Amino acid sequence: MAELSAVVVTYNAVPYVEPCLESVEGLETIVVDHGSTDGTLDLVRVRFPAATVIEQENRGLAAGWNTGIRATSTKHVVVLNSDAWLTGEAADGLVRFADGVPRAGWIAPRLVNPDGSLQPSVRGFPTPWRLATEYLFLRKLAPRSRLLNGFYGAGFPHDEVREVDFAKAACFLIRREAFDEVGPFDEAFFLFSEETDWCYRARSAGWRTLFFPGAEAVHVGGASWRRESAALFREQVRGHLRFLVKHRGAPAAERARKVILAGLRLRSLVFRGERRDVYRGAADWLAGSSTTALLESKS
Repeated sequence: MAELSAVVVTYNAVPYVEPCLESVEGLETIVVDHGSTDGTLDLVRVRFPAATVIEQENRGLAAGWNTGIRATSTKHVVVLNSDAWLTGEAADGLVRFADGVPRAGWIAPRLVNPDGSLQPSVRGFPTPWRLATEYLFLRKLAPRSRLLNGFYGAGFPHDEVREVDFAKAACFLIRREAFDEVGPFDEAFFLFSEETDWCYRARSAGWRTLFFPGAEAVHVGGASWRRESAALFREQVRGHLRFLVKHRGAPAAERARKVILAGLRLRSLVFRGERRDVYRGAADWLAGSSTTALLESKS
């Protein structure tokens, strides 16, 4: 079996999909497109004819990852956002590192912004308290405190190998054996928290999630959906609530809904312009229904 293949899920991914796919040229590459209308498919087919393109209805990122990973035939799969790309020998480094760590199921490289600055990516599993520290600005009081900043890895400097709860999924290596044992990504999560859920299930099954700074990827961040930020901010909040219902129970999720609502009301007073409108709209959305109804809603 070959060591490594690549999966990229695209949705209106011009212009960043080109450096993304250039960084994995030579690997078996699967591109799963979710209805791009900006010329992404034409670019991929002309510029990267060796890549396998799969077009499917946009059922969310988890569904795209599942389709792509199932279409590969390698021991490991590197999954990239369409606005992220590996640098240097990152692909080989990820494989060597994964092969050297027993039960390493998910490996997260160091992420950097296009200007080369660090993009912090280590995260802690959501709890009502951790979400309170984020949405009520409590983490600003002590950025390196585990108590007040556990959601963001307590200010972890991203300079050493570390076992983590999970990391941003802009780029990650997943071991096929772990994917087969833990199961696919939960497609109830449309765009956010699908990696959180999978890493939580993987830990329960005895697999490890590790941060490895010896491999690096550039991540632009939000490039394909910035214009839809209001709807997708709500989806991010819904992801938190869905994770909590699934793994900590409905009462914990309902407590978190009230905490996030309070935080968004506060943010709508602090910020101005588009950000205020996004927070105010999300607060109104949260206030209008119970957690159960919000998870069932399509809006």
